[in-house]
Amino acid sequence: MSEQRKEQESTALEEAGKASLREAQAQRERLQPYYAALAQCEKSVPEPLRETVSREIDAMKRASESLQEARQQTDELRDELSARLFDTNKSVNRKWWRLNPPANGAIDLQEQERDHFARGINLYKIILILFIGSFAGVVVEMLWCLARHGYIESRAGLVYGPFNMLYGLGAAVLSITLYRFRNRGYWLSFLGGFAVGTVVEYACSWLQEMILGSTSWDYSKLPLNLNGRVCLLYSLFWGVLGILWIKDIYPRMSKWILKLPNRPGKIITWVVAAFLLVNCLVSGLACLRWSDRVRGVPARNAYEEMMDALPG
Repeated sequence: MSEQRKEQESTALEEAGKASLREAQAQRERLQPYYAALAQCEKSVPEPLRETVSREIDAMKRASESLQEARQQTDELRDELSARLFDTNKSVNRKWWRLNPPANGAIDLQEQERDHFARGINLYKIILILFIGSFAGVVVEMLWCLARHGYIESRAGLVYGPFNMLYGLGAAVLSITLYRFRNRGYWLSFLGGFAVGTVVEYACSWLQEMILGSTSWDYSKLPLNLNGRVCLLYSLFWGVLGILWIKDIYPRMSKWILKLPNRPGKIITWVVAAFLLVNCLVSGLACLRWSDRVRGVPARNAYEEMMDALPG
């Protein structure tokens, strides 16, 4: 492709914008006779003039709507191209290539070219994200506890294995809601994480209080809080997490998932789904039995004795 052809393609949209501006300026000149005709009306506006002016108004309204849509799409394209360039530069940086995450655009291309079973944000990928997030969240919590308090404390929420579905659900919700912004600027990931995290945190606090009559956190003493369930400071943390998740953690996770061949990957995913489902069911039943045990209710049958014998 010649340099001239490249230049023509790169400036086509710009020239269209300039042409629209010139046309708007010319339209102002064409409207002058209508201004003069309207200024000469003393008692009423003649019907032909009223109809003509009304048509012009409707036409300019439609043109304005089209131009606004074009501007919005152009801004989105500019933002996406800038984000893709930034993410790619970061990904291929030779000094830090072992630490930097792959660009989301590169992940998208590989998923499409290979027709991968977990491409995009389909059910297969969501299940795998649930599994990985449930495990990784427990590991991170254990390491944080070790670093902060000097001892290891498991935050597992299921009977079998170091898994906590709360972390997995959080990872899945962030992935689903922020996926559309994966190739856009950081500010959209921040706003998305800010909004999603705030809503989820408020909902979890409210549900816990309604169902269990307890609360796990209270932000009442922090400024700009809402009923003590959410506050501006932690909402800002959620915004930062949104950027970290969709720009760093999600592409790394997707790269690992890409290593799974299609047929074995589907089988593994359904096995994982069955494991999580059974684990959640058994954990829920064990939690109900635990509630009875705390109240001093002894096991009444072999099933409840089995529940009492479960780990955790």
